[in-house]
Amino acid sequence: MNKTIRELGISIGFTPTGRWNKITDVPGVSVGHYTLNNRDIQTGVTAILPHQGNVFQEKLIASSHIINGFGKTAGTIQMKELGMLETPIVLTNTLSIGAAFDALVDYSLEKNSTIGRTTGTVNPIIGECNDMYLNDIRKQAVQKEHVSYALENTEIDFEEGAVGAGRGMLCYSLKGGIGSSSRVIKLSHGDYSIGVLTLTNFGKLSDLRVDGIPIGRKLRDHIALEEKEKDRGSVMIIVATDLPVSDRQLNRILKRSVTGLSRTGSIIGNGSGEIVLGFSTATRIPHEQAPSPLSIPAIHEEEIDVAFRAVGEATEEAVIESLLQAEPVTGRDGHTRPTLTELLQKYKQIL
Repeated sequence: MNKTIRELGISIGFTPTGRWNKITDVPGVSVGHYTLNNRDIQTGVTAILPHQGNVFQEKLIASSHIINGFGKTAGTIQMKELGMLETPIVLTNTLSIGAAFDALVDYSLEKNSTIGRTTGTVNPIIGECNDMYLNDIRKQAVQKEHVSYALENTEIDFEEGAVGAGRGMLCYSLKGGIGSSSRVIKLSHGDYSIGVLTLTNFGKLSDLRVDGIPIGRKLRDHIALEEKEKDRGSVMIIVATDLPVSDRQLNRILKRSVTGLSRTGSIIGNGSGEIVLGFSTATRIPHEQAPSPLSIPAIHEEEIDVAFRAVGEATEEAVIESLLQAEPVTGRDGHTRPTLTELLQKYKQIL
């Protein structure tokens, strides 16, 4: 395993991290991967389980936010409208959304015999980034069984970097992928966790900053990239929390993830899709109608600033971890990109 940003002596922000410094510091959340690594096939699937029960029967407060809409997702319209999440979240490459959708439908049907019979259908949530530089995306290599494996094999201490959906992704012209971080916030009524997972595939090297240090500009003088830099790609940001919030409050928190994204150097380019999906585990909403009104606790609006800070810091660190934990990958047509870790080892004076 490569060194984390904290093992390199840099602490992002001011808010303390959780035990794992991952999205799984939110109790009940787990993450699974399936990685495809075979010559020109460099891609995969990452699944986020929001809790360990039946998510369709016990839905969660949820929301989505579009920073820049050059992206393709499934299920976000209904999630934003109703403010609820009823399936795990699956991330993959752009042309594998269909396979992921089918697998998540199968997953939900297997666990819920009433779907399509005595109740409605199900709203799967899928996010994507385009990994066509390293992966032969036209082959549509991701199959339903790969998604099912990721859903059924989740962990708390999961891998980061060039794994799962992050296998073929690039970030700031370097090897990107999966990154994660968390923050613990303290309020008068208790301690709460905010965790972030990022699938990074955006930016150009000259813009990259680590804790405010313009290392991308310094590295650009040392290495030659195979093609002219362009700020294109996407990033999926998944936010989990056990903070009791309404879907409106959660949406306000999701919007602040852009502060962390921008601190790494992103300008939110025209051809880059930045999409944020989030949920709170504080309240489980039963699928079946209850005889009495639901009671949904929510923090006071004056308490929300600490969550705004926490989500920005965790997003910033998750992006950097996706770069640091990535391993070298050679994919389609021999394409490859250096990793941030190997460049920092070679040019030690930069950081």
